[in-house]
Amino acid sequence: MSLDEVQDVRTPDSDPPAPAPTRAGTWAALRPLLLRMHFYAGLLIAPLLFLAAATGLLYAASWQAEKILYADELTVARVGDGALPLSAQVEAAKGAAPQGEVVSVWPGPDAEATTRVVMESSGLAEGETLTVFVDPYTAEVRGQLTTVGDALPLRAWLSTFHSNLQLGEFGRNYSEMAASWMWVVALGGLALWAGRRRRRRAQLVLPERGATGRRRTLSWHGVVGLWSVVGLVVLSATGLTWSKYAGENIGRLQDSLGGATPAVSAKLNPGAEAGGADEHAGHHMPEGTEMPPPAPTADVGLDRAVAAARDAGVSEAIRVTLPAEGKGYVIKEQDKQVPVHFDAVAVDPADARIVDELRFADYPLLAKATRFGIDLHMGQTFGLANQIVLAALAVALMLLIFWGYRMWWLRRPTKDRALSVGRAQPRGAWRKLPVAVLLPLAAATALVGWFIPLLGISLVAFLAVDLLLGLMARRRAAAAQ
Repeated sequence: MSLDEVQDVRTPDSDPPAPAPTRAGTWAALRPLLLRMHFYAGLLIAPLLFLAAATGLLYAASWQAEKILYADELTVARVGDGALPLSAQVEAAKGAAPQGEVVSVWPGPDAEATTRVVMESSGLAEGETLTVFVDPYTAEVRGQLTTVGDALPLRAWLSTFHSNLQLGEFGRNYSEMAASWMWVVALGGLALWAGRRRRRRAQLVLPERGATGRRRTLSWHGVVGLWSVVGLVVLSATGLTWSKYAGENIGRLQDSLGGATPAVSAKLNPGAEAGGADEHAGHHMPEGTEMPPPAPTADVGLDRAVAAARDAGVSEAIRVTLPAEGKGYVIKEQDKQVPVHFDAVAVDPADARIVDELRFADYPLLAKATRFGIDLHMGQTFGLANQIVLAALAVALMLLIFWGYRMWWLRRPTKDRALSVGRAQPRGAWRKLPVAVLLPLAAATALVGWFIPLLGISLVAFLAVDLLLGLMARRRAAAAQ
């Protein structure tokens, strides 16, 4: 993907000009427009893409880093003969953190892993929880950490750094802008590289041997871009699914197509609120009389609830959410590696009866695709191999940006002017497009710009600035004449 395929200004190590086409065609008219778009998009959006790649590289490495950094909390000292009841492990956690209120329990996914007892506690930021790590064989508390979901402190910080540079809601615009443009730059560069004239077909997929200067840089830029384009487009698309503006549009579209992600129902009496019944019916008390506290509800306990879920087939990397008022235990699988296990059940605390169940096989196709896409983006689906691929894509994207700026510099018209740089394809390329191509292209661009708002807004801003610069250039030319 050439970031700089720009106005053909000859320099000692520039490419020779391509022979003029014998007849006009759609590609001959479309190529200059793609060149100009790719040049400006790469030039102006590349810094955001570089930031996203660099922070993404750190996040990809955080999975292995936290296993080393938090080894004491995550693993047991010695694997015992048998695990203690979960209730005993929870009591040990409560003793270590009496200020916390237990909301969920995550038994260790393997024999060497500790049990996580997740608590809500005062003094924590929104979305944060206190997690106590308990040895399942001895009930020894191995440590306490502030967590966000399943992310320990290092990965939680890097995740936020990748998504918003630790700048809050305002910072999310940077990552959404990068994701909005990355697929445009990647696909535009793919078209330019595939449509380029070359002496040998091997030069499409392998760097050109013996090339020097800008030609060598262009060869590496195009070949690495070609091998990376699928991964970059997938990262762009999956990154947009949880962005602020485009993510809302994607969610609405997914829901309208019947692809919303289902959830298991933990309500113990789902029909109680049906028919618009008065939620206070039967509970009106004389004025000045206090409502008596609700009668205590029977609870079979955490261990029996988990046993019931395991009997129902929910047994891989489970996470148990404790009952809230009017709800039962929710026990979900969270094994995101292939083959995934995402089955879930709700258990009645009164008698350990399964009141609802949800199988991943019953998810709508779009919900499954969204789940796979997000987990691929986060490096979970294929474990270490997934994380290595993400790191390789991040490095490839940073190299593509470096090579793109290098070509921009090498394409400068006179090398004795230190501050001169390469120029973009001349304006007016769109006028050469056939009307049958121009109108559908304009309509598609408007639709995509509306669906991905930051892409549309920034594109309009680019066009406005370019139009202004064009008017100023024409005025200077007229004044000179």
